[in-house]
Amino acid sequence: MKLANRILQIPEAPGVYLMKDRHGEVVYIGKAANLRARLRSYLGGGDGREFTRHIDRFLDDVETLITANEKEALLLENQLIKTHQPRFNIRLKDDKNFLKLRISHSHPYPRVEPVRRVKKDGARYFGPYHSASALRNTLQTLNRHFQLRTCSDNEFKNRSRPCLQYQIKRCLAPCVLEVERESYRQLLDNAALFLEGKPQELLDRLQSEMREAADSWNYEHAAALRDRIAAIARSFQSQHVELGPRANLDCLGVHREGALIEIQLLSYRRGQLSGTQSFGYDDQRFPTEELLGSFLGLYYADCEDLPDELLLPLDVEERETLAVWLGERRGKKVRVHVPRSGAKAKLVELAVLNARNNLADERRRHDRARTTLDELREKLELPRIPLRIECFDNSNFGGREPVSSKVSFFEGKPDRSGYRHYRLRHPEYPNDFAMMAEVLQRRLERGLADDDLPDLIVVDGGKGQLSAALEVLEALGLRERVELRSLAKARSAAFVERRGRHHTRPESAAEGALPERVFRPGDSEPVVLDTHSDALFLIQRLRDEAHRFAISYHRKLRRQKNLTSPLDAIPGVGKKRRLALLWHFGSLTRVREASVEQLRQCPGIHQALAETIRAHFHPSREH
Repeated sequence: MKLANRILQIPEAPGVYLMKDRHGEVVYIGKAANLRARLRSYLGGGDGREFTRHIDRFLDDVETLITANEKEALLLENQLIKTHQPRFNIRLKDDKNFLKLRISHSHPYPRVEPVRRVKKDGARYFGPYHSASALRNTLQTLNRHFQLRTCSDNEFKNRSRPCLQYQIKRCLAPCVLEVERESYRQLLDNAALFLEGKPQELLDRLQSEMREAADSWNYEHAAALRDRIAAIARSFQSQHVELGPRANLDCLGVHREGALIEIQLLSYRRGQLSGTQSFGYDDQRFPTEELLGSFLGLYYADCEDLPDELLLPLDVEERETLAVWLGERRGKKVRVHVPRSGAKAKLVELAVLNARNNLADERRRHDRARTTLDELREKLELPRIPLRIECFDNSNFGGREPVSSKVSFFEGKPDRSGYRHYRLRHPEYPNDFAMMAEVLQRRLERGLADDDLPDLIVVDGGKGQLSAALEVLEALGLRERVELRSLAKARSAAFVERRGRHHTRPESAAEGALPERVFRPGDSEPVVLDTHSDALFLIQRLRDEAHRFAISYHRKLRRQKNLTSPLDAIPGVGKKRRLALLWHFGSLTRVREASVEQLRQCPGIHQALAETIRAHFHPSREH
């Protein structure tokens, strides 16, 4: 390898290396305490591991960046991976922040609400919750046991009678009934203890309330508290791991099969399992311990809820550096280690078992998806398995606001990074054929420029939409590179009586249902897929998702249009001044009728702007 001669020139220092292919694209980023030793093991033949035998198939160049120490290398690696998104690196999804629960004390009857960002607003935050289902389960438990309101502030303000939650005894209805603030505050404090994972303190408080109720002869309330105590005690007892009430730790499990790797994270807070996360990756060429080290740096760089202890299934080179870095971020020592025996070793075994099961499930899903795609290839007479399928759908409202949507499926699953909305402005609209031609023209021209083309395009419609799409493909010279089909329902049940080489009468048609027709360029007769086939289900999901995506975008545009105000058209009046004017005068009518002097009384409105506003509404009058 030509690169082997460069190894001797690489310094024996900590830093980061960027591996590039023959196109100059960064395909892998790693860090090392000794750059020369690490790269020699990969490129100089000193490493006997399987992946090093094939590294020259994709590697053409290596760039190195020296850092002052290993911690800086860890941070730089995280930053570069996020910037370059290399093919062979483990990457975290660029998703929203973890969900948290928030209790704001600005309202006399606060509610517990889910949020994604922590603000310095004096509210109390609980979490994070690593999945939406875990958060929903927690909220359901709170509603069941603590009877706090769930409605928004606007609903609270405008409600005239109790809702269903009150009828099923899951809310006290403070929106319309007289509820003592102190009593409600007590329920809120109890809920906070539950969210903080302090079972004994919560149960002691509830038992004290139960005794007080019994001493006051309020036996009905005492019985309700007794049942609540039992239910809450059961919910805390459902955790079977004995870690001690103060244990805050994260436990990782890893399972690998060839280029597939699954990482399982179990988070324990105050001795109880608070959340689980799984991360699956394919096409991974580098050693497991190196990939795990990169994952840890990426994950904990943005994590707000850091543990006291981090349990690993195998050792990583940067373990001590990671412990120092986490300790600095947390302001308190964090222990990072591989437990060899005892309860913590069993936790790691449990995490590894979950990782193994998750990978097995993913393999089964992947195999089924491949079978479905192969069936689709056969039924639609495609030259190859359509790994990436895109579907387009148009939407308009009475000929106004024409829009189109594109959804993308990869290996049979939605790939939301490939979803797109298009606003269409052609003078012929509403013309479904012209709309389809425009959106495909825009999509495919961009795909040609970026070398990003799908295997199969599905358009929602019949022969007309198919012909419009086909003209675009031929004009761009893509007829042989991108397959094209259209999907439409039969116009009448009589269609299924026509027999051809492509179709047979589906079972549902005999029962009165209209079959789905798939049109292929050059064929006069459509393909009718078997009613119960996975291939039909996949293509229907694709079409329905495109339709949903287009409709939701169209509704969003209509809402935005309905929310616009005549004040928005006035130069110098932005959102803040618009709100200030409406708040000051109470209505748009009063703003329109106000004189220049009256307009000047509104905060933020100076003389020149007041004259502009007055002139906007009364262009022919004296100000």
